Amino acid sequence: MNKALTELDVRLANRTVVVGIYGLGYVGLPLALRFAEVGVKVIGFDIDQNKVELIGRGQSYIERITPLEITAAQKHGLEATTDFSRTVEADALIICVPTPLDRHHAPDLSYVTDTVDALLPFFRDGQLLSLESTTYPGTTEEVLAPRLLARGFTPGVNCALLFSPEREDPGNPNFTTKDIPKVVGGMTPACLELGKKLYSLAIDQVVPVSSPRVAEMSKLLENIHRAVNIGLVNEMKIVADKMGIDIFEVIRAAATKPFGFVPYYPGPGLGGHCIPIDPFYLTWKAKEYGVNTRFIELAGEVNHYMPKYVVEKITEALNNRGKALKNSKILILGIAYKKNIDDTRESPSIEIMDLLVQRGCFIAYSDPHVSSFPIKRDYRFDLQSVPINEASLNDFDCVVLATDHDAFEYELIMNQARLIIDCRGRFVKGINVVAA
Repeated sequence: MNKALTELDVRLANRTVVVGIYGLGYVGLPLALRFAEVGVKVIGFDIDQNKVELIGRGQSYIERITPLEITAAQKHGLEATTDFSRTVEADALIICVPTPLDRHHAPDLSYVTDTVDALLPFFRDGQLLSLESTTYPGTTEEVLAPRLLARGFTPGVNCALLFSPEREDPGNPNFTTKDIPKVVGGMTPACLELGKKLYSLAIDQVVPVSSPRVAEMSKLLENIHRAVNIGLVNEMKIVADKMGIDIFEVIRAAATKPFGFVPYYPGPGLGGHCIPIDPFYLTWKAKEYGVNTRFIELAGEVNHYMPKYVVEKITEALNNRGKALKNSKILILGIAYKKNIDDTRESPSIEIMDLLVQRGCFIAYSDPHVSSFPIKRDYRFDLQSVPINEASLNDFDCVVLATDHDAFEYELIMNQARLIIDCRGRFVKGINVVAA
């Protein structure tokens, strides 16, 4: 390590380090608040001027984060800015931006590369750069490192480079940023040591691994494990439905086994930024090595089919009541990708809505956590959440429980809805309830 990295090591030790976090979304903002909570000065960078202004006013744009948390962090020096020239003020730079797929299901690293390219003109000796965005194994070494080297920065010599995958579970009250172990992989042993010291300031347990590739692959394994098992139980749901068996009762019975079984639950498809997307990062990269990830891709096919399966169930249920799908009025309950949160990224509810509109339906939604339909790259619905009451329920031909928020009045819905398509196993089967 040169003198600049030695100085960074000292600042980490005496907790005078300044952390820059790039991307103030569902990952970046909680991480910024956690560093601020332990007294570390944080500069948050985002290209969204509205987010920056809201933070400046002590307001939150994420439901689970309160204004009090924002103002408390500001007292410890949290600032938000769109000015990337302030990169020079930070010692540790953490990238928490999206890594979506393009239309061909190939990785889209443009958010990552655009962020790196925007901060590099202001990068200096002795800074640490950490990527947290989920990506394919090799990204840190093949995409980030060459950009640093091209400007005279060598990881482990005059800068540090590492990968440390985000691990957020919105809506889980049992785990916060502080409590979730942090995997860290450095480009060199020196990079790893600095990364461990950085994250140890804010995270209770840091898990070092031998390389960024291992850290990148570990994140994919975590999410592919879930995607494959959800794909399995979604396929089991389809089979069970054909046999007249309640899959949720089956799962409850199987879960009584005290070993060798972990319950996963079916739904209308996969949502969130990770599980629907991350498997394709590995399948894309695996092709470079001549490997076809057939098992992973099969699970992806099953999960991707589920919104269409729900629409098929809606069509069948309406037909059985002498009603055509076209021109039906359908209410979607819940457009967040899972219950009790306001995050709609990759929500299967929205794909169901789109499929229904394509088939000539009139749609509305109700979600206590999402008052207005958010801006989406691929979907445009000028809708507001409708209230749930006797009159509104009676106005629809069909109600689809897509996301089972605790705030829904399930007894009212059960008693007043003409037809319920239950994707979450919350209702007892009856004349007006169809499992999907």
